[in-house]
Amino acid sequence: MVTIAQFSDIHIGQDHEGDSGARAYRRAEQVMAYLNALPGPLDAVLVTGDLADHGLPAEYEQVAKVLASRHPVLTCPGNHDRREAYREVLLGEVPTAGPVNRRHELPGADLLMLDSSIPGRDDGLLDDETLAWLDARLADGRQELPALVAFHHPPAELHLPYVDPIRQFGEERLTEVLARHPRVAALLCGHAHTGAATTLAGLPVLVAPGVVSTVSLACEGTADVTFDQPPMLVLHVLDDAGRLTSHFRAVVPA
Repeated sequence: MVTIAQFSDIHIGQDHEGDSGARAYRRAEQVMAYLNALPGPLDAVLVTGDLADHGLPAEYEQVAKVLASRHPVLTCPGNHDRREAYREVLLGEVPTAGPVNRRHELPGADLLMLDSSIPGRDDGLLDDETLAWLDARLADGRQELPALVAFHHPPAELHLPYVDPIRQFGEERLTEVLARHPRVAALLCGHAHTGAATTLAGLPVLVAPGVVSTVSLACEGTADVTFDQPPMLVLHVLDDAGRLTSHFRAVVPA
C-alpha cells in the first residue's frame, strides 16, 4: 500500500493586500506543519505546480525552506513557475529551458511527474518530448507495479469559468499514450485551486486543492477566486489491487 499527500498552488511570493507574500508562505507552512506532525509515515508529499508566484530565484529559496520535511517531497512546475530558476534552485541543476520531467520509484508504485507548462502562457500542454518520455518510462522499469501520472494542468473541463480556458489541452494525445499502458492507476494534478474529481481515458483525474486560495462554483455565489477558505490537501491511498482512494482534508490552525 502506498500513501501520498498532495496539495498544489502555494504561490510563494504572491502579494495579498500588501503583505509581500507573507500570507502565501504562512499557509504553505501551515500545511507542511500538519503533514510533518502526522504520527504515521507518508511515501511522498506531492506538490503539483505553481510553487512560486513569479518564478524568481528568491521565491524558490523560500519554497525549498517551507517544503522541508521528514517525508520525501516531490514537485512539478506550473504556469507561474519558470523552468530555469526552478531547476537551478530546487533541483541543483543547470538552468535549462526544456520541460522538467521526472520518474520517482516509490516502494509500491512509479510516480511520473510531468511538466505541462508552456513558457509564457497560462494554459497547459504535454509537448512531444514529454509525451515520448512518458511513453518510454511507462514501458520500461517495474511493469508489475502500478503507476501514477502527475502534472499541473487538469486535462479536462471542470466547469469552472475561471479555470477551463487555461486548462491542459491536447488531451487526446495523452489518451493515446495511456491506452498503451494499463498499469496507470490515476492522473493527479492541480491548477484549479479546488479539490475536484473527473475522468480521462477511463482513469480517475484527481485535482488537488489550492493552498493559497480557492476557486468557487457559480452555485456558491461567485465563480471566482476567494481567500477566506482554509488551505486543503488530499491524502491518496493506492492499495495492492491498484485502486486509488482519496481523502480530502482542510487544514485549520490549532
